[in-house]
Amino acid sequence: MEHRQELLARINQTGRKLSKGQKRIAEYIVNHYDKAAFMTAARLGQKVEVSESTVVRFAIALGYDGYPTLQKALQEMIRNRLTAVQRVEMTGDLSEIAALSTVLRADMQNIRQTIEDVDEQIFLQSIEAISSAKRVYLVGVRSSGPLAQFLGYYMNFIHRDVSVITSGVSDVMEQIARVGGGDLLIAISFPRYSRRTIDAMVYAREQGARVLAITDTPLSPLGQLSDLCLTARSDMASFVDSLVAPLSLINALIVALSIRHKGEVSAYFSKMESLWEKNQVYIGKDS
Repeated sequence: MEHRQELLARINQTGRKLSKGQKRIAEYIVNHYDKAAFMTAARLGQKVEVSESTVVRFAIALGYDGYPTLQKALQEMIRNRLTAVQRVEMTGDLSEIAALSTVLRADMQNIRQTIEDVDEQIFLQSIEAISSAKRVYLVGVRSSGPLAQFLGYYMNFIHRDVSVITSGVSDVMEQIARVGGGDLLIAISFPRYSRRTIDAMVYAREQGARVLAITDTPLSPLGQLSDLCLTARSDMASFVDSLVAPLSLINALIVALSIRHKGEVSAYFSKMESLWEKNQVYIGKDS
């Protein structure tokens, strides 16, 4: 809603300065922004019968660096409401070979943006919250499930009581039924946000537990419900959720926790190495 209001405000402010062709672009975007978000400048120009250069000048007239920036703003308006079909349409003009560099560059940019946006004090408070929690519940369903599993795998080496909840409809609530005061629930979700994850957060708060959210923005439904909110930039590559930056943030969280509990972690791994060697878990040097 915030992105829509900003875009509409830009159109209203520059309305009198727009040419007839640019006004047709503005009218189409206002009425069909969900479709315009997936159109190239050329396709949008064809739709409203103006040149591609007119579309580019329209974007600049609104104060954007160019059409890609305007298109990004349009996609931000609807990113939490996109269906899988609409996500596929986002790459309609992308070739198979172009997908390689396009996706990798987008992931790099997401990490750069995450570095700039992350609140270091919230990061440190999150480490303290995890360290002091009696029990830790990790909730991440659908595409966020692997993130929760990855965090849970390594947190089990650091914290004595960690539960990972990554699937199910009713059993998500069943698995956190014992959550209470002194516990911490870590909720992970990115657009499209999971209703089951939100329900788990609401329940945990009602039972007196603290809630840490890992999501894309403090303004997200998770951010609004959390006591602490760590943010990482996510994006969409077609119907695929780009979660490289969130995974990198989780990596940093794990490393920071291991530094906080260095002695305990070192002792635990010494014990585990003996077990792994005895049971031939990994390929040895002489194998």
